[in-house]
Amino acid sequence: MTKFSNLTNRVLVSVFAIPIILIIVYIGRELFLAFVSTIVFLTLFEFYKMTELKGAKPNYIIGYLFAISTLLIFYLQQFQLVPVSIFFLISLTAMWNLTHFENNSILNVSTTVLGALIISIFYSTLIGIREFFIHYGDEEYVKGAYVIIVLLSSIWICDSVAYFAGTAWGKHRLLERISPKKSWEGAIWGFFSAVLTFILGKLIVLDFLNWNDIIYLGLIVGMVGQIGDLVESMFKRDVGIKDSSNILPGHGGILDRFDSLLFIAPFVYFYLYYAYKY
Repeated sequence: MTKFSNLTNRVLVSVFAIPIILIIVYIGRELFLAFVSTIVFLTLFEFYKMTELKGAKPNYIIGYLFAISTLLIFYLQQFQLVPVSIFFLISLTAMWNLTHFENNSILNVSTTVLGALIISIFYSTLIGIREFFIHYGDEEYVKGAYVIIVLLSSIWICDSVAYFAGTAWGKHRLLERISPKKSWEGAIWGFFSAVLTFILGKLIVLDFLNWNDIIYLGLIVGMVGQIGDLVESMFKRDVGIKDSSNILPGHGGILDRFDSLLFIAPFVYFYLYYAYKY
């Protein structure tokens, strides 16, 4: 009954959330900035709560301030400010710990900085993708939206195919010490479904990208997305929890739901950056 209830909750949340997310992506601008900001703040909160289970005392305020600066940097495309922002993040965190705690200094500083860097910068690249083509001379503002829509579709399809294929045919464990239920069979099916989704996306809305771009982006989702999922599982297993939070019924936390996207987004952004700027 509990398993059935969780599945029902997952389906209901997905039915309502997916159309809203896609609409926000398409509209873009400040609405998309607010959406990504919400993901960053909630995920950073979940990550810091996880580190507290290991005895760390991260500074939430410094982490949030860095997140705000990073989101605005990517929205305004002022990337020269990234090193300055990182400098203040590390310096302020070290000075804060100097005056507040006598023990676990390395742990406190490391968790504050690590969470802020990974979550803020990695997710902020979504804004870079959404704004990418307009900032490099293309007047069609929706191109970035189409890339993200296909990207999200590819992630969702990859996850679903990997799950069902692994359940049906999975015999060889992928990385048992991290995620005992994941199999090579599921990962391979998920990988090919991610590439196929981008191929379909090319035929429907991504005609402005060449075939090399399509294949590379599909490969990124198929490989990096599943690795990102394993990394998040590694963190949760280290602190002994199943979900990063219970904010999404049937899905766990924001980090649980968007873990693949966290690692995929920067790979996609930097691929586009170097493929189209140079």
